Amino acid sequence: MSQVSHVDTSTPAPLSKASGSAFLTLGGLAAAFGVAACCALPLLMISLGLGTAWLGGIASLTAPIRSLLLIFAALSLTGGALLLWRQQRHAATCGPNGVCTPPAVRLLTLIGLIVGVALLVAGYLYA
Repeated sequence: MSQVSHVDTSTPAPLSKASGSAFLTLGGLAAAFGVAACCALPLLMISLGLGTAWLGGIASLTAPIRSLLLIFAALSLTGGALLLWRQQRHAATCGPNGVCTPPAVRLLTLIGLIVGVALLVAGYLYA
């Protein structure tokens, strides 16, 4: 007879709480990069002495959908920030049986949010 083992699926994986905020942050960061690729990033990179020829292709692809990218980036970054705030609030109450988001993941998500918001604002202002 074969034994059937019961797998408990009620407990989420350790990074499942972090995945929502991280994915929203990555999506918002990518959209904000697309928005900033036409004007803000070339100005910033030229002032740092870096080449910007590779941004031309990205800018030509994202220019027609700039408004949609602005909206998507703003919504994604806001959602990522709300989920990160919720993770930070619950981090203090995480006990030995709880599943917490690792501090390194929360820090990387925060850095991604800051960079994404900076790109979004720069792309909006320098268009």
